[in-house]
Amino acid sequence: MNIALIAHNGKKDEMVALAAEFAPLLRQHTLMATGTTGGRLQTDVGLTVERLLSGPLGGDLQIGARLSTGLVDAVIFLRDPMTAQPHEPDINALVRACDVHNVPCATNVATARLLLAEWARS
Repeated sequence: MNIALIAHNGKKDEMVALAAEFAPLLRQHTLMATGTTGGRLQTDVGLTVERLLSGPLGGDLQIGARLSTGLVDAVIFLRDPMTAQPHEPDINALVRACDVHNVPCATNVATARLLLAEWARS
């Protein structure tokens, strides 16, 4: 599978912990991430990740474009609901694209764990 990993600044540590927990599973798939998140996943967890632009610079849109053409099978997007995001329209467009194209999209750790645990059983 092609899995996109995105985390707002306040959620990056949670993304690193989640990725470390599921690293053996994630290593079996093709991973892409927005800029800083991808860098943290590479250095802190040792995952091979294609790093796209940071979210505010268009990384969310890059993932959305790939998703709409069938190049993304799942999205884990740890959003920070307590902090305003300057690129909120891009975030909403990505989540909407997941809904339109019926692509699984986990926006919190609990849902991400459920998806990853299910994939690990498959």
